[in-house]
Amino acid sequence: MIRIDSVGMAVEPLDMRAGTESTLARVVKVFGATHPRTAYLFANRRANRMKVLVHDGIGIWLAARRLHRGKFIWPHNVEGTLTLSRVQLEALVLGFPGR
Repeated sequence: MIRIDSVGMAVEPLDMRAGTESTLARVVKVFGATHPRTAYLFANRRANRMKVLVHDGIGIWLAARRLHRGKFIWPHNVEGTLTLSRVQLEALVLGFPGR
């Protein structure tokens, strides 16, 4: 199991063709550095795809999620990054009950 202590959300869209190295470079550009046990979230322009990069203290994990219907709830008209709680991360990734 991957331990996640903090979550950062990038507001600017990410090209979902980006692999591990490109996404890691984007994390460094947007967040300044990678920190152990931190998840970094990115979405595409339409917010129907998301990538999560996690630095577990030893290496890097990259996961992708694609929605066949609907969109992720992603902030607009906000600059920079946001910090999410664990509950917010789970709600974003897993969705809200009844939706």
